Parts: sequence; C-alpha cells; structure tokens
Amino acid sequence: MGLFEFLGVYWPRLLSGTGITVAQFLFSAIFAVIISLAFGLMKLSTNRLIKGFAVTYIEIFRGTSLLVQLYWIFYVLPLFGVTLDKFTAGYVAIAMNTGAYGAELVRGGILAVPKGQWEAATAINMSPAKRMWRIILPQALVNMLPPWGNLMIEVLKGTALVSLISVADLMFHAKQINASTYLSAQIFGTALLVYYILARFMLTPFMRWLEGYMSRKLGRS
Repeated sequence: MGLFEFLGVYWPRLLSGTGITVAQFLFSAIFAVIISLAFGLMKLSTNRLIKGFAVTYIEIFRGTSLLVQLYWIFYVLPLFGVTLDKFTAGYVAIAMNTGAYGAELVRGGILAVPKGQWEAATAINMSPAKRMWRIILPQALVNMLPPWGNLMIEVLKGTALVSLISVADLMFHAKQINASTYLSAQIFGTALLVYYILARFMLTPFMRWLEGYMSRKLGRS
C-alpha cells in the first residue's frame, strides 16, 4: 500500500490522535509553566523549609524517568486514594517532570537580571512581590525564552509516552494501526512527520515570535 493510499484510509484516526497529542501538549505546557514559576521562585526563597521542599521536588523529578513517573501517577497513586483518569494522568506527569527542569530555567533567568534593576526597584520602595512581578520577571522572561523553546519541544515529544497508559493520542493509534496492518514504514513515517511539523512549523515559530514580542516590549530590539 502506497503512502497516499494509506493516508486515504487511515487519516481520520491519525487526525483524531493528533488532536489528542496537541491537547496533551497544551495542558502539559500550561501546567509546566505554572510549576516552573512556583518552584523556581521557591528555590530562591530565604526560608529553608520552602527552599528545601523546592530542591527535593526538583531533584526527584529531574533524577527519575518520566515513564516511571507516569506509571506511578496512573497506577500507584490510586493505591493511596488518588485516582486520575488516563488523559489527566498523562499531562500531569509530563507537566510535573518538565516543571522540574523549567524551575531551574526560571531561577537562572531571575538571577541573570542585572543587580542594578533589583536595587532600582528597592530604591523606589517597591514591595518584594511587586518588584518581582513588575520589574524582575518580565526581564527574566526574555532570558528564559530561548531555552524554554527547547523545553517545549521536549514536552511535545514527551506526549508520545501517554500512549503507554492507553491515551488515544497519535502514537496510540499508530501502534494499533501497525499491529493490524504491519505497515510500519507508512505509519511510523507519518507519525514522525506529524511530530516534526508540529515542532518545526508551529511551536518553533510561535516561540520565536514570543521572544521578539517580549524583546520589543522591553525595548531590547
């Protein structure tokens, strides 16, 4: 079966799976950003308990496999009374794992803001929260965006693992089609192309636009 004939037969399932993949990515990305900001700021805290909690979280989720974390959240947490449906378990696991990496990007971005900016905000009597929100974070965001682009691509690729807990994403349908047709080159070649298109022609241009927008907003370009 040729590629175009193959796509003519199976495109509805592939399109459905791609939609689930995109949804998994969007939910994962949103929650990963929230987790990254929270734990990045917590790691900068002068409170030892808060900082210790952040460090523990970051080290555990960076130091263990995303696949193992996914299985823990979906299969093990119900033993402790916490049950998540498979779709939710998928993006929660990806977000928590990515958030641990993102927290370090947030911390590094904040520390890269010139000391004079901190001093100027303090000199005009800004509260710590207002100083962080109005002065430091916007500048830190510009520093963070380039590595965040790479991290978002990793989030997209990480969504392929949710097929292992039967989330009907692109890879789930690809494996099912392959099991019934044995057309491995066609189905996995198509899946490879879809992931590439999503990363190269949708995600990457958006992140570059966001970098340019933030730079212009802060008068850096």
